[in-house]
Amino acid sequence: MEALPANYSFEVPKTVWRIRRAGASVVALQMPEGLLRYAGVLGDILRAHAGVADVLVLGDVTYGACCVDDLTAASLGADFLVHYGHSCLVPVTACVVPALYVFVHIAFDASHLLACLRDTFPPTARLALTATIQFVDTLHAVGPALRAAFPASPPLTPQAKPLSPGELLGCTAPTLDGDAVDALVYVGDGRFHLEAAMIANPGLRALRYDPYAKTWTEEGYDHGRMRTARRRAIADAAPADRWGVVLGTLGRQGSPAILRRLTDALAAAGRAAVVVLLAELSLPKLRRLTAGGGVQAWVQVACPRLSIDWGEGFASLGVPLLTPYEAYVALGVVPWRDVYPMDYYAKGGGCGPTTTSTRRWRRRRRRRGRRVAPRGRRRARGGGGRGGGGAPQLTVSDVAGQPTGANATPST
Repeated sequence: MEALPANYSFEVPKTVWRIRRAGASVVALQMPEGLLRYAGVLGDILRAHAGVADVLVLGDVTYGACCVDDLTAASLGADFLVHYGHSCLVPVTACVVPALYVFVHIAFDASHLLACLRDTFPPTARLALTATIQFVDTLHAVGPALRAAFPASPPLTPQAKPLSPGELLGCTAPTLDGDAVDALVYVGDGRFHLEAAMIANPGLRALRYDPYAKTWTEEGYDHGRMRTARRRAIADAAPADRWGVVLGTLGRQGSPAILRRLTDALAAAGRAAVVVLLAELSLPKLRRLTAGGGVQAWVQVACPRLSIDWGEGFASLGVPLLTPYEAYVALGVVPWRDVYPMDYYAKGGGCGPTTTSTRRWRRRRRRRGRRVAPRGRRRARGGGGRGGGGAPQLTVSDVAGQPTGANATPST
C-alpha cells in the first residue's frame, strides 16, 4: 500500500472484499494511461489479499467510462473487472462479467482554490461548481467554506443524471439557468470536459482551476465557429444518398441502440447505409473507406466530440462526419438547436433517439430476473432496419472498392 500515493483513493479494502464475495479467480484491471503506473502494485495486492489466481491488465487506451471493456475481459477468461478512474456510465448489470468502478478520488489542499474564488468574485456571486469525478469529493468537502464565503447564494453543484452532482464529461454536461448563475467554475486538469459545459451554456462565464499546477484561468470557446462548421456539415450531408455509419468498438463506446435507430431512420428516408466497426476513428481510415466514392456522408456512434472537435479536419475527405444528433437534423427527424446539446449520456437526453439510455436494459432485467446481453449484441449479424425492409444496404466493396479487413462490417 505504501507504493500507492496517499491522496489517491484506490478503495483497496472494498475491492478485495467485492472480489472475495464474487468468488473471482481471474481479475482484469482497466484504467486510463495516467494510472497504469500503479497497475502492477494493485495486481500484487489483489493476488496477496483477494485470493485470486491471476490478475490481467487491459492495456488498450481508455478515454472514459464509455470505454469499459467487460467484453475483452470476459474473452480473456476474467471473471471480475475493476475499472479505475471513471464513473459508472455503463451499469454493472449490463456488463457480461461482475464489475466494480473505482472513481479514484484525488484529495488536494483546497485552500488555494478557495482563495482564488474569494479574490475573483464578490460575496454576492452565484457560482456553479463542477469537476471531473476525481475531484467531486473535494467540491463537496469545501461546501461549508464556500457557503460562508458566498452567503447570498450558496454555490451550486449542478447534475446531469446519471452523473454525480458537479461531475462533467466531455459529452455530457448540465444546462444552467444563465439568469440564476454568474459563472461556471471547473476543477480539473485540461479543458476537454469543461468545454462540454461551455458548449451547453454558451452565455456563461467559465473559469478553470488546475489542482496539479495550481493555476486559475478564465476560459473561452468559439461558439460561432463551432456552430457554423456543424451546420455546414449537416447541410452537406442532407442530400446524401449513401451513408456510412461508424460504430465505435472501444469498450462500450458505441451504442447498439443508437446504431439501430440511425439505420432505421436512414432506411425510412430511403438512404443506403453501410455499418463499419472501428475501435479508433481516424482520418487515414476514413480516407481509405471514402476513396471509392461509395459514401457521401459519415455519422459516427462513438464520441460526439470527435465530430465537434475534429470535424473541420475530416472535411479534407470531402465528406462530412456527423454526430447522431446532427444526422437526425440532416434527415429532418429533429430540429437544429441554437444551443448545441451536450446530453449524450444524460437521463432523458433532449435529442431523444440520439442519446444513450439504460432504462430499457433495467426494465428487461427486472422482467427476466437475470442479467441479459445488450440487444445490439444479440443482433450482431445485422445492423439494418427491422424486418429487413427499407433502403438498400451498401457493401464494403461499394464503399472502398476493396476489402477493408476485420474493422469493417457491412449491414445486411
